[in-house]
Amino acid sequence: MRIDVITLFPQMFESPLRASLLGRAIQRGLIEVGVHDLRRYGVGPHLTVDDVPYGGGAGMVLMAEPIFAAVRAVRSESSHVVLLSPRGARLDHAEVVRLAHHGHIILICGRYEGVDERVALHLADRELSIGDFVLAGGELGALVVIEAVSRLVPGVMGNVASLDTESHSSGLLEHPHYTRPATFEGHSVPDVLLSGNHQAVDSWRREQAAKTTRERRPDLLE
Repeated sequence: MRIDVITLFPQMFESPLRASLLGRAIQRGLIEVGVHDLRRYGVGPHLTVDDVPYGGGAGMVLMAEPIFAAVRAVRSESSHVVLLSPRGARLDHAEVVRLAHHGHIILICGRYEGVDERVALHLADRELSIGDFVLAGGELGALVVIEAVSRLVPGVMGNVASLDTESHSSGLLEHPHYTRPATFEGHSVPDVLLSGNHQAVDSWRREQAAKTTRERRPDLLE
């Protein structure tokens, strides 16, 4: 798995790409992440990357030319290009699974008032949003995509069996978890989890997953 990121703020990726599972996966060569400064592909002597929008309006718009140049510098025939945008399709587990099947993903981080529409129409294969809210740019969204996709790459997660029971993997939210001590400040772990009866534990977990989903995300059951 290779992921390339086009951004105006490459420094935002330095620490996250060195930490935890993601950092170890990169060190082990299970995934490769390249972060590319869009400013290097800017236009003219001042390396301009944005301009005022045609038709007027507030803010600045990222220009098409630098983004096309940056993507073409790292793109191959198998690349899947994703534009991070508040108006994109909302990222969910099914979308993460689809992305994980691509050997090479290029993530374009939007900024300012937006991105020249020709990037979405003629360069990107997909527009994605991580939620129904607006951020200052697409960098945090790109990190979310990298984290979610990398977990599905073989070898990244130590316990692959846990992936099957995580929230959204089965269409349900995940069941509750408990660990020691068995009683904490008067609150006890459910008896079934201490019973040693694995069949009963599995049944309880399925029931709890369904109950939690009904209460918190009934839309998933629809």
